[in-house]
Amino acid sequence: QVQLVESGGGSVQSGGSLRLSCAVSGYSSSREYCMGWFRQAPGEERERVAFTDSFSGPTYEDSVKGRFTISRDNAKNTLYLQMHSLKPDDTGMYYCASGIYTACGPSPSFNYWGQGTQVTVSS
Repeated sequence: QVQLVESGGGSVQSGGSLRLSCAVSGYSSSREYCMGWFRQAPGEERERVAFTDSFSGPTYEDSVKGRFTISRDNAKNTLYLQMHSLKPDDTGMYYCASGIYTACGPSPSFNYWGQGTQVTVSS
């Protein structure tokens, strides 16, 4: 059973930084699947933040380019999201997700999700 567990969320002031982690377990093979981060603000739809695979590297939504970095440590089965220059608009529940395929492609699909970690940025 595949499980994704996020951690690292918290409350910071505008301009601050946080690093989110997503521990992945339960895969029966060592394939490196497409992995991504999503977020959902109260009353809003979930939106994609960034995703990455071993073929094309990371892709970011325009709203976080230059401020967020997605990375993975395959030896630790962990996905990260380093966030700098945080803004109040970055507030939300952040979820990591594992893709159906190893390659993300331009519009990846995800089939496993974590429970989320809350990020709150105050002005």
